[in-house]
Amino acid sequence: MNAKTLQIIERLKAGERVENREGGNSMTPRIASRQPVTIESVDLEKLEKGDIVYVKVRGRVYTHQVLALRSDEVQIGNNHGGVNGWTKRENVFGIITAIDGVPVGGASAKVQIR
Repeated sequence: MNAKTLQIIERLKAGERVENREGGNSMTPRIASRQPVTIESVDLEKLEKGDIVYVKVRGRVYTHQVLALRSDEVQIGNNHGGVNGWTKRENVFGIITAIDGVPVGGASAKVQIR
C-alpha cells in the first residue's frame, strides 16, 4: 500500500471525513475516474448490499461496492460485474457518503459515530 492509502485508512480509523479522488473506471458510471468522493468511517453492522465502500481485498484497497454479506465477511466487486472476492468486515474502512458533493442515499445513516 502506498503512503496516501495508509494515511486515508488511518484518518478513517480516527473517525475523520476524507475527500479522495481515486483513479480507474471500475465504478463507472456511478463514480468516474478522479471524481471526488467523501469517505467516512462506517458502522460495519449497518453494511448492506450495494453500499460503496473503501475496502481492502487480497492486499489491495479499492473503492468498490458490497455484493453480498455473511456473518463476518463482505463480498466486494466493481460496477461492471467483476468480483474481487470475500474479505473480513474489519477490512472495510469507510463508506462513500457523497460523490462530487452529492450525498449517496442512505450512506450517512451508516456512518460510525465516535
